[in-house]
Amino acid sequence: MDEENALVVFQGKEIRRTWHNNEWYFSIIDVMNVLEASTLPKRYWSDLKTKLANDGFEAYDKIVQLRLPAEDGKLRDTDCANTKYMFRIIQSIPSPKAEPFKLWLAQVGYERVQEIEISN
Repeated sequence: MDEENALVVFQGKEIRRTWHNNEWYFSIIDVMNVLEASTLPKRYWSDLKTKLANDGFEAYDKIVQLRLPAEDGKLRDTDCANTKYMFRIIQSIPSPKAEPFKLWLAQVGYERVQEIEISN
């Protein structure tokens, strides 16, 4: 993985991310897995999209599919969200790990802003 597509680690679990439209986008499935929202993160995300839509959050307007490396090494289309929308998704997940994850996510975003400011 290069700087544009980098793994980050939260409490020992990897989260795929990629730099897209001048901001980080994170794999939603990886976040579901980190928060241990379900033993089947893909299924949980599918159900959560429906719940979010019922609450007025149109996931299809805010989520993008980006090609990220899968476990087999191939690039696969993956539902991703930027930091702002990832926060909204996390708020909908009843997990005791949600708050520490939000703090971590904010730190990851802040570090990238610092990197950009230093390089300019």
